[in-house]
Amino acid sequence: MIRAAEREPITIYGDGKQVRDILFVEDLVDAFLTAEHRLPDIAGQAFNIGGGPENTLSLLELLDRIAALNGRRPRLAFGDWRVGDQRWYVSDIRKFHRLTGWAPRVGVEEGVRRLHAWLTASRDEAVPMRAVAR
Repeated sequence: MIRAAEREPITIYGDGKQVRDILFVEDLVDAFLTAEHRLPDIAGQAFNIGGGPENTLSLLELLDRIAALNGRRPRLAFGDWRVGDQRWYVSDIRKFHRLTGWAPRVGVEEGVRRLHAWLTASRDEAVPMRAVAR
């Protein structure tokens, strides 16, 4: 989103159809706080924390959302697949949910929109700072 806002090209390694789950930062903080409150019950266990299957999108789908928010499509460059890159990664959050009741509350659409709004506001606030530094 930052590169798109600054009209810089975005490099996609592979075909852009790689799928990832999306977890909004407030949901991650909520997961940490939930774990802290449930520590006696879950101590010593490992968990996957992420957006889970309900909060997935491909890189190309993310670029479509960025284009809709910015009113223009970002410039893209495509590179070769990177060694070790996964075509599909989605966290299995069922164990943590079962033991704590936690689940992400912010979906993909809202999360992308909120991140864009925050980045836009942060960028707008930073402009006077850049002007002063010159």
